[in-house]
Parts: sequence; C-alpha cells; structure tokens
Amino acid sequence: MLGRKEAAGATRRRALRRARLGGAEFAAAGPSRWRRAPAAGAAAFVALLVALSLGGCGGSPRPALLVGAVEDAAKWDPPVPSMERARRAGFGVIVLSAVWSAPERAPAPSQVAELRRAVAAAAKTKIVPIVAVYSFARSTPRTSARRSEFVAFASALLRSLPTLRYMSIGNEPNSGVFWMPQFSSSGADVAASAYYTLLAQAYGALKAIEPRLAVIGGSLASRGSDRPGVGMASHSPTDFIEALGRAFRASHASRLPMDLFSLHPYPADSSIPPTIVHRHSTTIGIADYPRLVSLLRGAFGAPPPIIYGEYGINTVIPPDKRHFYEGHRPRSIDPVSAATQAEYYVEAIRLAACQPLVRMLLFFHVTDEPLLSGLQSGVFYANNTPKRSLATVARWARRAESRQISCR
Repeated sequence: MLGRKEAAGATRRRALRRARLGGAEFAAAGPSRWRRAPAAGAAAFVALLVALSLGGCGGSPRPALLVGAVEDAAKWDPPVPSMERARRAGFGVIVLSAVWSAPERAPAPSQVAELRRAVAAAAKTKIVPIVAVYSFARSTPRTSARRSEFVAFASALLRSLPTLRYMSIGNEPNSGVFWMPQFSSSGADVAASAYYTLLAQAYGALKAIEPRLAVIGGSLASRGSDRPGVGMASHSPTDFIEALGRAFRASHASRLPMDLFSLHPYPADSSIPPTIVHRHSTTIGIADYPRLVSLLRGAFGAPPPIIYGEYGINTVIPPDKRHFYEGHRPRSIDPVSAATQAEYYVEAIRLAACQPLVRMLLFFHVTDEPLLSGLQSGVFYANNTPKRSLATVARWARRAESRQISCR
C-alpha cells in the first residue's frame, strides 16, 4: 500500500496543506518531548542500528525492536518538524518512497532534493531513514531493459544519498496493483520469478556502490487470492514466498539477494487485532510468525531477519476534526476508536518485540492522510494534533527500542 500518497500526487499535497493548521496550532497541541539531536554522531548511530538489524541472535541478547512509520510528509512539509513529530511518537525509523516509472534511469532533481531534505532531517532527529524504490503495475520492470532502467534509477538515488543505509526494492509484488502480470496464461507464477530477477540485479548493483547498505526485499501484501483470471490478480504471501524459494534455488546463487525480508501484515479490516492467528489460511499476520519463519526457512534455508514493513489500524474521525478531511470513506474498513488503535498497536509491538527474527515494526503513517479514500491510521489527526493513542504508542515504542519489553 506504500504508493497511496505518491499516487495522489499534487492533489493530495494541496489537501495536506489545507488540512494542517501550521505551526501555531501544532505548538498549542503541546511541545515535543524530543529535542532535536545534533547531527554529529548520526552516521555512527545508523551504522550501529544496521549492524544490530542484520545480526543473528546466537548467544547474544535479542536485538532491539525499532518501531517506526511509513511517512512522506518530510518530503513536502517542513522536514525537521515532520521528523520531530515522528520522534514524539517514539518512532526511530521512517520509510520514504521513491516511485520509479519507465523509462527513467535517474530520479528527477526535484525528487532527489525532496529526499535529501528528508534524510537530512532524519539525521538531525536520530531517525533511521529507509528509501523504498518501487513502481506501479503499469511500469512493472519485467523485461531486461526495464530492469536495467529500474536498477539504474535505484543506483542513482543511492549515489545521491551517500549516508543512506537501508533501501527497499519493490512494493507488494504479489499484488496486481504493483506488479503485472502475476500469472502466465496457463496459471503458473511469473511475478515471483521476475521479481527475484530484479531483486538479484539490484542487490549486486547497490552493494557495489555501498557495501554497508542493507537491501530489503519482499515487502509482500499479507494476503492474496492465488486465483489466476479471477478479479485483481494476486498471490498470497504463502505461495509467493514458496515461488521466491524456487527462483532462488534455480539461480544457484551462493547467497540470498536481500539482507532483510519485509511483510505488510495488515488485517482485513481495522476491527481485527494483531493477535489473530490465521490457522487455515494463506494470509500471514503478525501472530503468524512461526509459520512465516517456517516458510522462509523452507524457501531460503536460513531465514533472513524480518521487518513488518506496513501495519495500520484506521480510527474513527471525531466530528470536530471532520473538516480537516476530504472525500468519503469505504465502508469496509471498520474504523475503531483511538483507544482501540492504541491497544492494537501495543499488542503489535509486544508481539514483534518477542519474535527473535523481527527487527522493525513500521506503522502506516505518523499522521493521517486527509483524503478519506486513503488511510487514517496515524497517531496524529490530519491537522497534526495528537490522537488519544499517541502517548501510549510512544511509550511502548521507546520500551521496545530500549529492550524493556518482557518476553515470556
């Protein structure tokens, strides 16, 4: 779902600016408890986190869980206040999107400038930035020429952001929204094998530029139909991981072309807590961790570290906030109260913190999207005022980062 904000483009940016009241009201909502961190030492801080995220458990203490969010606001709003808002929520990681469209071989100067501002603001606030490079289905890089263009684009981005230490390749390639075709005319998989080829090519090119970069692969949607020719084509994460494993083995590669594996464990609707186990389903949620690890082990041998790359629970919009939002909501999302959102987010943090291979849990977003066709799953309303969930989520996010969550 990463592309929602990018897809709306300039229209959404105007809506964001109309919805947010600016510095005066934000200041009135209460000062941030997080002072801006000095830039000095930020690179060492990020390097340490990369080392921890890639390290195995062995006999050493379990790595801290980093809690963060997918949030592009720092690209077009004042970047430092946007990152400080994330820090106020207890978040230590922010994912920034970089959408590729064929036949681009390099990002536009404006796109680079936006990302540089956001990455610099992340460093000032001691937030780890991740840049997610992906495309929509209309530009699926499934041919050799398109793959070369995509990899050239990602490589140019990395050269433009020399302090970057995490890059994600692709977004929900098991969904027809982001990758087409999913199946051949005979119903066989083609998406997983083609995505693996792209991932392997990108991995080699990016590591040649910056060996310290951690490449994130997968970023799979939590569910899919596995039914060629019926509705929007999609793979379940279960079938897609198995197909990735077949592609990996067929390549005879000596190592897996990703340093971390990402899953987007959204529930089917916001009324469903993260503790639900999908026992008789190909869906994978946060509580399905044992099955996810088993699938990764079967596909790749040693399972890689895991990121829960997108998770969100939509909240009800109070009547006094409704004028900060535009459009109409789908009835299918079943929004919950901010108190219930806090409960579910804490449950998600506690689960993820006690799953040995999980390194990050990323919510979608810091701040609600003002367009009701998007997601209102942030811990701030669209005008940047805090939800009731903010303080609770921030407290538990900090506990996770400092290893203060007890696992029994």
